[in-house]
Amino acid sequence: MSNSKDAVNILIQLVLGGIAILITQYILPGVVVESFVTAIVVAALIAILNLTVKPLLILLTIPITVFTLGLFLLVINALLIMLAAEIVPGFSVGGFWWALLFGLILGLINSLLGVSLGENRR
Repeated sequence: MSNSKDAVNILIQLVLGGIAILITQYILPGVVVESFVTAIVVAALIAILNLTVKPLLILLTIPITVFTLGLFLLVINALLIMLAAEIVPGFSVGGFWWALLFGLILGLINSLLGVSLGENRR
């Protein structure tokens, strides 16, 4: 029973991530997402990168992250978004600054969607 509930939660998170990506695309002219399916693929890839690559990057950049009081994590997020744009056809980001803004706005929209839908994060 728990496995099916987990699968449904993952699907809901992917759909919400796709919606957040589409909303962010409409806000930022430097970001292009061709379709909702592309947005869901981007959401899944960003989640996978955040689980696999991001911890390694954080570990390798501890000194600069500490020196910048954590602001370097925004750079890491932007780099992961740019990597996702290179991998996923139909998703493009117009450069580093667009990727940085995309990450900031995407995080804000994801938070708002999670709160408005009563998401339980335990």
